[in-house]
Amino acid sequence: MAISDLPLSHERTLVMGILNVTPDSFADGGRYATENSAIEHGLQMIAEGVDIIDIGGESTRPGAERVSQEEEMRRVIPVVKALGSKVVVSIDTTRAHVAKEAVASGARIINDISAGRYDDEMLSTVAQLNCPYIAMHTRGNSQTMTTLNQYQDVVAEVKSELLVRLQAALAAGIDKTNIVLDPGLGFAKDAEQNWELLNHLEDIKELGFPLLIGASRKRFLGALVGSDSPDDRNNASIALTALLAQRGVWAVRVHGAKAHVDAVRVAGRMS
Repeated sequence: MAISDLPLSHERTLVMGILNVTPDSFADGGRYATENSAIEHGLQMIAEGVDIIDIGGESTRPGAERVSQEEEMRRVIPVVKALGSKVVVSIDTTRAHVAKEAVASGARIINDISAGRYDDEMLSTVAQLNCPYIAMHTRGNSQTMTTLNQYQDVVAEVKSELLVRLQAALAAGIDKTNIVLDPGLGFAKDAEQNWELLNHLEDIKELGFPLLIGASRKRFLGALVGSDSPDDRNNASIALTALLAQRGVWAVRVHGAKAHVDAVRVAGRMS
């Protein structure tokens, strides 16, 4: 399956629902940490019209500690198996082995925040699996990213650093038609740098690949609306989804589904 084969990808922005099977994610840590609660939430998002469910078993928020590969697989594989026959499932992982097992269990997309930098086998594994691959921009890791947000020109540098990862992916044999890029809002970027990237997405689009944007409930939206609570950032997240849909991004990665599905529909009627 290529990116172009995903449902309605050529007609409207897709809604990717976040399903964190973790106790410590920044916005919903612990709500869906058990297999049953995760599956139930996934089924709810399907009923609300989500296009893709992105299942992750390791928090990547700033400061998060890594979990073992075994623990990550224990968290995600049963949920992938339960939902993979009902909706397009993406596996949110930086580990090649987890990606391979998730695809074998029903996942159809690999979403890698490291763009292959954390695991030397990731890019070759994706090439062998021949499935869609989302490569995100970041610097460092969860422990160091907040110290690495020094840019002279954040848009130009993110674009340049994404190009390096693109070249590595293509050299590893990943089909060009399977690649999606993510500028990595909040990953080694402060609030102003996030807004700069959002206001210049056309520059990132010049690389020639579909874009995934993950802004839902992030801290820079909290700074805008004056709240430290992730739940209070929902309205701003939904508003941003509508604007991104009007700008033709490939997909938005969001918490929940219904309000964002509705926002995409409204944007479609206004375009």
